Amino acid sequence: MSLIVQKFGGSSVANAELLRNVGEIVTGTYEQGNDVVVVVSAQGDTTDDLIAKAKEVNPNASKREMDMLLSAGEQISASLLAMTIEKMGYPVISLLGWQAGFSTSSTYGSARIKSVNPDRIRNELDKRNIVVVTGFQGTNKFDDMTTLGRGGSDTSAVAIAAAMHADLCQIYTDVEGVFTADPRKVPSAKKLDVISYDEMLELATLGAQVLNNRSVEMAKKYGIELEVLSSLTKKRGTIVKEETQMEKMLISGVAKDNDVARISVIGVPDKPGLAFKVFSKLAAKKINVDIILQSIGRNNTKDISFTVSEGMLEDTIAILDPYVEVIGAEKVVYDKDVSKVSIVGAGMETHPGVAAEMFEALFEAGINIHMISTSEIKVSVLISQEEADNAVTAIHNKFFHE
Repeated sequence: MSLIVQKFGGSSVANAELLRNVGEIVTGTYEQGNDVVVVVSAQGDTTDDLIAKAKEVNPNASKREMDMLLSAGEQISASLLAMTIEKMGYPVISLLGWQAGFSTSSTYGSARIKSVNPDRIRNELDKRNIVVVTGFQGTNKFDDMTTLGRGGSDTSAVAIAAAMHADLCQIYTDVEGVFTADPRKVPSAKKLDVISYDEMLELATLGAQVLNNRSVEMAKKYGIELEVLSSLTKKRGTIVKEETQMEKMLISGVAKDNDVARISVIGVPDKPGLAFKVFSKLAAKKINVDIILQSIGRNNTKDISFTVSEGMLEDTIAILDPYVEVIGAEKVVYDKDVSKVSIVGAGMETHPGVAAEMFEALFEAGINIHMISTSEIKVSVLISQEEADNAVTAIHNKFFHE
């Protein structure tokens, strides 16, 4: 008998018909003699609708109360799916995050899982129940509800799989697996049969919205094999696991991220330690900086440019604007109309010239590059947002031409 954890996203459980479809997948797995734990997200746009309701009554509601509200979305999904499976004639029980043993940190809105005590889940499985668990939530040391942030249900599923030493963790979504690019934007995108944790982590971090990056980190840490597949088709998905010795593809995918803003500190005096002072100010406020570019000094000054997520732009400007005078720089400027486009692939390590091919594709498409960042298995460029879709297509065609 195997233990299989199955996670279903919001689009997979959005209505009664889709819940029935999920019920058939779950009970089919159960009929094969497996223990089954199911993790669900909130239905469809429920989370966004709840956020809108909160803004109607209090645009500045505390994060604690927001977590109380948002955790209700998963509770609705879990109970409705349990009712669906119950009607199909199978033994089933739904559990909230705290009932399933999730203890988290106290950072409301983006809590981290500290531990999972799976005793209750184990007891229910021993009774041959199908167990449906709310994703995205847990409780902190104050016994308050907490949520794990966007994509948190993926992380919940992997955490259960790790705590219970599951044989497989399946992440069901509205796409058939991990593709070389977003198949909705690039029709020629190909589905990957296998991808390594490191490649998947880079793609998830760089804007590919198939898997949450925290869930991939956890799967790698505990050696949990993931399968990403569609809840709407019966096709095999993409396996995410440790690197194999098979022939590596040159690149595994092209990703786009619009949640990015470029900030430039202009006219910084060309003295040691000033870059450190700028970035230590941001680090102290937990602002994550990505691509960094420092110009060659001119007239004893230099410009420092970097990117942050668009959501952190206002906080970053608020920190830097008053600090500019302190370090003797001229001004801070920013641009929100940019995108980060990246290629990822373990094969880059042994194949020189990959970055040059990417740049050639952008040149041939007439697309200007603002900034560049590289690592062993990725190359990222910052470009104008209006050119991002064209850039992804051009790069994909260069590497995945028939």
